[in-house]
Amino acid sequence: MDVDAYVAAHNAEWQRLEQLINKSRGLTGAEVDELVELYQRTATHLSVVRSSAPDPMLVGRLSSLVARGRAAVSGAQAPLWRDVGRFAARSFPAVAYRLKWWWLGNALLGNLLALALGIWVARSPDVQAAIATPHEIRELVEHDFANYYVEHSAASFAFQVWINNAWVSATALISGILLGVPTVYVLAVNQLNLGLTGGLMFAHGKGDIFFGLILPHGLLELTAVYLACAAGLKLGWTIIDPGPRRRGQALAEEGRSCVAIAIGLVGVLLVSGLIEGFVTGWVHITWLRIGIGVVAEAAFLAYVIVLGRRAVRQGDQGDADLRPDTAPVSA
Repeated sequence: MDVDAYVAAHNAEWQRLEQLINKSRGLTGAEVDELVELYQRTATHLSVVRSSAPDPMLVGRLSSLVARGRAAVSGAQAPLWRDVGRFAARSFPAVAYRLKWWWLGNALLGNLLALALGIWVARSPDVQAAIATPHEIRELVEHDFANYYVEHSAASFAFQVWINNAWVSATALISGILLGVPTVYVLAVNQLNLGLTGGLMFAHGKGDIFFGLILPHGLLELTAVYLACAAGLKLGWTIIDPGPRRRGQALAEEGRSCVAIAIGLVGVLLVSGLIEGFVTGWVHITWLRIGIGVVAEAAFLAYVIVLGRRAVRQGDQGDADLRPDTAPVSA
């Protein structure tokens, strides 16, 4: 093949393609069609040159032109920070807001269960005796409960509780696929432990210490657990009743929502873990400890209500970032 003749025959097309690439952000509809057509032609020209007359200079020029044309046709990849920002500002709060009734239901029933057990334990010496020996209970209420928050360094303890809470939340989420039964178990165990400990502390006049050490981190931590359980139960219920959607479609949508919740709760539980590690056992002014927890909880609820409600009203269900690309097919 005569390279010079080939260049002369197609050089005008290559130059026109380069012009369109340079102004790709302001193209008209006709120019976009022309850009796509010239990109496809130039890709064919590159293939011909490579196979018939592999001139290094020409191959290099056409390879660069084709690469730039592909970027202009397909569009540049959005920066990672923009995806993270969209997820934090829309997707996660949208899913959390959409699950608000499941979430509030878990919180209400869970706390009623913990309260009922706590009152039963606090008022019944026989129940306390069945739980542990008097010496073990005395060690718990006098030393172990408070020492738990300071027996390790703040950083290592914060990391430990972060991992543990993330595991509990992940278990509640993932087990939703089993009709939500294990999710109910996770929630029940969590609340029974809370009620049992609270009952023993109140029975021995340590209720102020119990709330003073639980509330700083527990408000946000328990909120995250309730939200994880809500997502898991919603997933389980979707298997039973997918509503007007096909079951496969409904499960895919709720599954993506669960993934969004799981990713978002990593950050939420990190904050609660930092509070538990650096505030609960180390800030000795009770009102200040509790105040920090209240501010963190209020900030999270405001974040979900304000941003989540806005996103849902704009039609965002919270799974758009995880939704796979689809192409139309014939029925």
